[in-house]
Amino acid sequence: QVQLVESGGGLVQAGGSLRLSCAVSGRTFSNKAMAWFRQAPGKEREFVTAIRGGSGDTRYADSVKGRFTISRDNAKNAQYLQINSLKPGDTAVYYCAAAKTIRVVITTLGAYAYWGHGTQVTVSS
Repeated sequence: QVQLVESGGGLVQAGGSLRLSCAVSGRTFSNKAMAWFRQAPGKEREFVTAIRGGSGDTRYADSVKGRFTISRDNAKNAQYLQINSLKPGDTAVYYCAAAKTIRVVITTLGAYAYWGHGTQVTVSS
């Protein structure tokens, strides 16, 4: 059974940093895309960033470019999200996701078949 478990969320002041981790078990995704999405209260889940397996090609939402960095460690079957210069607007539950197939549009919700339960990030002003 595939499990994705996020960690690293918390309450931080604006301008602060966090590093989110996603530990994967039950299957390897070394050649599949992995991503982070987030969902704020009353809003739809939105794309944050993704990284392809193999090439390591990355994509970022415009709102996080230059502040967020995605990475992965295939040997550990894990991915990470370094978040810097946090803003109150970044407050959300952050979800780790993994794709089931290789040929996907990595910025779309539908590309991902496996999801974690999320980790809360709260940014105070």
